[in-house]
Amino acid sequence: MTKPPRKSSQPLLRNTEAPLSAAGRTEGESPLSLAPRRASLPELNQIEGRQYQQQTTGRDMARRSYLNLDTAILLGILVIAIVFRFHRITLPLVDGFSWREISTAMMADNFQQRSWNIFFPEVSWTGPGPSYQGREFQIVSYLTALLYQLFGWHDWFGRVVAAFFGLVTVFSLHRLTALCWGEIHAHAAALAYALMPAAIMIDSSFLPDPAMLALVTLGVWLFTKYWAGGSGWLLPLATASFTLGALSKPPGLAAGAVIFYLMVCWIQENKRKQATGVFLWGLLSLAIIGAYFGWAIYLGSSYPPFHIAGTGGYIWDYGFWTYVKDRFYVQSAWNTSVLWFYGYPFMILFAVGLWIPLRPAENPRQRILSAIPYVWLAAAVVLYLAAAGEITGNVWNFHIFHVPAAMFCGHGALLLATLSSRTVLTPAVVLRAICIAAIALSWSSLPLVRTMKKPIAMKGKLLGEELARLAQPGDLVVTIAPEVGDPVSVYYSRARGWVFPPGGGDAEWSKFVADDATAIAQLEDLRAQGADLFGVAKNATDKQDLRFVEHHDGVIGHLDKTATKLVDSDDLLVYRITRP
Repeated sequence: MTKPPRKSSQPLLRNTEAPLSAAGRTEGESPLSLAPRRASLPELNQIEGRQYQQQTTGRDMARRSYLNLDTAILLGILVIAIVFRFHRITLPLVDGFSWREISTAMMADNFQQRSWNIFFPEVSWTGPGPSYQGREFQIVSYLTALLYQLFGWHDWFGRVVAAFFGLVTVFSLHRLTALCWGEIHAHAAALAYALMPAAIMIDSSFLPDPAMLALVTLGVWLFTKYWAGGSGWLLPLATASFTLGALSKPPGLAAGAVIFYLMVCWIQENKRKQATGVFLWGLLSLAIIGAYFGWAIYLGSSYPPFHIAGTGGYIWDYGFWTYVKDRFYVQSAWNTSVLWFYGYPFMILFAVGLWIPLRPAENPRQRILSAIPYVWLAAAVVLYLAAAGEITGNVWNFHIFHVPAAMFCGHGALLLATLSSRTVLTPAVVLRAICIAAIALSWSSLPLVRTMKKPIAMKGKLLGEELARLAQPGDLVVTIAPEVGDPVSVYYSRARGWVFPPGGGDAEWSKFVADDATAIAQLEDLRAQGADLFGVAKNATDKQDLRFVEHHDGVIGHLDKTATKLVDSDDLLVYRITRP
């Protein structure tokens, strides 16, 4: 009887959910093993002597067992991510990201209340409007507006939308890492991302960044799966997802370096037909992205207050030598990383994972895939070098780093947990893994997330709610929140109005003017434009550490003479502005 052909121990290229090298599992290997088990010659002879049907049945049962175990672990990681991202999900928009969250929330309000045209994002802190601004494509705010329409207004709906995008990132990161480094590393990387303080905070904030990272990571994973032999439909799907991600926030373009890298690898392999297809889809993606942001620049340049988000702070704005003099803001990035975003445990894991690479794969194509985390990280570093001033000033822009950071943190954790062991099932390895997770949670995740979610703008919210109680339909408000320039009080007044001093475009809104006369002139101009209520938090302080009630006591005296005082409490001061 003819013996059935022996199947190769190397996985087929079409098996796009598993790595292609010895770094992944082979038949008969434990799903929790860090390296493949190599069969001896007698064992191979025994395998060859078995009946074909028994071989097939055994392989299928083992494959289902491995799949069920890996799936269960992934589901467990997703549950952990849900717990951390939905904890205190109903927190008002008063945390450390309040300023940026409020602008996003206002755009959601205006979509639902004024116009559903997604190409005209509008804020409410520059007067009666229209207050169109040059902004990224409003995916998060638009989805939130749809929730408002269906279920009524709740300020925390934006956090829910962002958190769901965060879960997409966890899943896509897991599957991308599985292609690059294998299932065990996929579990470790996804868990690292699920517990990383910065990722938790950003993924549960009303910001566009969670959508950006989720969609570009999904796009990169789908494209990598296509490159590794997946269906041709994956290419347009990957392009659509990546394009939406980059539209959600321009830093997402950095992840495109992975797609470019894989395209170049195809060119080197003389697969010019596939490379040409990727190039054409890439051109289409860039054309759409360029067209939208060209429109955003036009919109922000055409309507008061002539504000285009994300401009300024780049190396071409400050000058190369200014960046060099300021050492590319490394000290600021370090302080953010250690004291706020990651803490020492995650930074140590990242350093270990980056310093000690995986063993080179035997399969050349798997070696190409295993370089993807390095390519993404290198592209993010280039982005940082060009935009350090903007990124360190608006720290949520670090989110583009978090996919490769989680992959290297997961690798570092596995290295420290396993040491010389080749499996993660030994008692010593399990104990070390538990200790690593406990240290990361107690020293990084829990305290840093608690710090980032402190309600630092709560008095600004209280001012807004007081204004909402006093306002009549159609009233316009002027507000000074505890952090000068933060529009939180305008937002919670549920009205339109201005921050004070009025800002937008090139105007500086985070510090008071030098003298009372200029401030009074600004106030009188707002009165002429229809301002009805003026409210200030008594602890309002600008970035020069000047308190409004002390620095501008002349303005308060002017209001005492020309307006009607409605509230004078320990925390708030509110006037109704009378018409001249």
